Amino acid sequence: MVEHTVTVRYFASLREALGGSETVSIAAGSTLGQLRDALIARGGAHAEALARGRALRCALNQVMADEATPVPAGAEVAFFPPVTGG
Repeated sequence: MVEHTVTVRYFASLREALGGSETVSIAAGSTLGQLRDALIARGGAHAEALARGRALRCALNQVMADEATPVPAGAEVAFFPPVTGG
């Protein structure tokens, strides 16, 4: 299996739970959803913070994207909770 690395950044409450960023190896051709599932599979804080029941937004290379979007090698992925304002 061919793998590549991506940088995953966390914001808001996710940053508090998981830290600011990490480098992750994923299978070539993985989507954002598959990356999220791989992080959840680590268990612990990752499983809790990124759980499927939680509403999260994601961005690929600073552009909002959905979980079906493929993640290219060297990409920057960001996960964050929905932002509400007043």
